[in-house]
Amino acid sequence: MQTYFVVLSIAGSDSCGGAGIQADIKTISALGGYAATAITSLTAQNTLGVKQIHSVNADFLEAQIEAVMSDLPVVAVKIGMVNTAKNVEIIAKMLHKYKPKHIVVDPVMISTSGSQLSDNECIKAMEEQLFPLAEVLTPNLHEAEALAGFPIKTKEDILNAIATISKRYNPFALLLKGGHLESDHKVDWLKIRESELLLSFPHKTIETNNLHGTGCSLSSAIATFLTYPDMDVPQATATAIEYVQNAINAGKDIFAGHGNGAINHFFDPKKMKINQLSQNFQ
Repeated sequence: MQTYFVVLSIAGSDSCGGAGIQADIKTISALGGYAATAITSLTAQNTLGVKQIHSVNADFLEAQIEAVMSDLPVVAVKIGMVNTAKNVEIIAKMLHKYKPKHIVVDPVMISTSGSQLSDNECIKAMEEQLFPLAEVLTPNLHEAEALAGFPIKTKEDILNAIATISKRYNPFALLLKGGHLESDHKVDWLKIRESELLLSFPHKTIETNNLHGTGCSLSSAIATFLTYPDMDVPQATATAIEYVQNAINAGKDIFAGHGNGAINHFFDPKKMKINQLSQNFQ
């Protein structure tokens, strides 16, 4: 009997549909996976910003994860926004219990605008309980600055941050998303544990305000591609970056609210140049 490649997203809900659980469902579905969810928080937000956040209590979060993982054949788990230390503890407990093959942690601690989304107690819990379980850890520049303990302004800063974070938290792979350094090109950097190899993924800057949920979509795309039988972490990462770039380009001119709109998750995936991209590691 055939089974779905099930990807469980543990993250917050975005009421305007651009990020969080909603972006994860769209991404996983667009890439051929089966999306299951456990919601950590409810947000009242739109393209102009977050209005309110309501955290789900730990017992109910545990019940959601238990319901999914005791029944569905979950191959990969993507973890996004978690904003209480108790919920971090519950997630770690369930991961140890069910031991999914792939775990991608997107440490949604600090927004791309620099606003802190989790308190210090929650961040410490993530660092101690979730980061060491990650097959891939995907901080943005603001989060990488917080984790490394120094500002990141240059390529040299990025390389130092990668070395510091990798040594401190020891994930199997660290993807530092360099997309918010100002330049004509963006570069994401992938460091694999116990390897001297550092992979860079350069891509052109796409001029648009429709970038809401790119980090969520990237991490859930990596998790989904890791369920493919022929994908290792570098290939899954490269393909996920290409998917998000295509989704940004496909949605760059679409009106979706008066602020930062969402990307277009459902562009034609046949337009992706996956094989070509996989040969462009530097």
